[in-house]
Amino acid sequence: MKDAARLAAYFIAIVVIGALLAPILFWSAQALATHGVFPFLAKYEFHRFFHRAILVAAVLLFWPLLRLSNVRGMADLGLAHNPRWARDVGGGVLLSIIPLLLCAALLIALQVYSFRHVLVWPRLGKVVLAAVTVPFIEEAFFRGIVLGVLLRTGRRSLSIAAVSALFAAVHFLKGSEREPAIVTWTSGFESIGDAFAGFGDLTMVVAAFATLFLIGCILGDARVLTRSLWLPIGLHAGWIFASGTFSWMARRQMVALPWLGNNLLVGIVPLGLAAVTWILMRLWFKDDRSSQI
Repeated sequence: MKDAARLAAYFIAIVVIGALLAPILFWSAQALATHGVFPFLAKYEFHRFFHRAILVAAVLLFWPLLRLSNVRGMADLGLAHNPRWARDVGGGVLLSIIPLLLCAALLIALQVYSFRHVLVWPRLGKVVLAAVTVPFIEEAFFRGIVLGVLLRTGRRSLSIAAVSALFAAVHFLKGSEREPAIVTWTSGFESIGDAFAGFGDLTMVVAAFATLFLIGCILGDARVLTRSLWLPIGLHAGWIFASGTFSWMARRQMVALPWLGNNLLVGIVPLGLAAVTWILMRLWFKDDRSSQI
């Protein structure tokens, strides 16, 4: 339980330090822009500096967390070298992409979505970049560090559920649409409350949070099964690429909440698709590993 308490203290400290640091970053940027140094900084609103401040705080406190948790290497986090990493990445990508693409084809056929007349190619580049980079960062943090520390409590299911809830909550947060008239020392703390505005919409909580929570459970289970991050990275990359590519090439024709949200990762239908991927992943893992014995 000490490790869980350290993690709780870590996240609380991130929020507090980030809230205090955000005004300093904002004022510094404005001062630089006023003096002609990096003038483009003047156009950025306060909530952008708040988000960056949270990231800076997370990085600054990362090393102390590992030291206090007595983490010296991968073995302390329940991770091991995976010689089959390429197979796990590829398998994860296919297991997450195929169900989503089949669903996408059905949505086009039912005219829930239609193909866009104009394709913005730079946007596709952003999707590819996100599919390549985001899984490494998020899996290393959520499934690598946070889940690794919690698994040392010996409560596997509870640890996976806790990290999945955190994973979903972080992705469900949205930036404030209300900018402070004057940035003060308390503006960062006001942004904390604004960030949770999305939880006021019960339909979106059911449609989005539940799906993200299940995805987090799948990624956590994949990490525990393989004792590595490669299968979760593959699954994560596939979901981002398939959902992003479909949003790039098609647009929604009708509102279908809670069945389907703004993309293929929000709604009850995506929830079912994620469950299908989980079943397929389990079957694939069992067959793949048994064939090596």
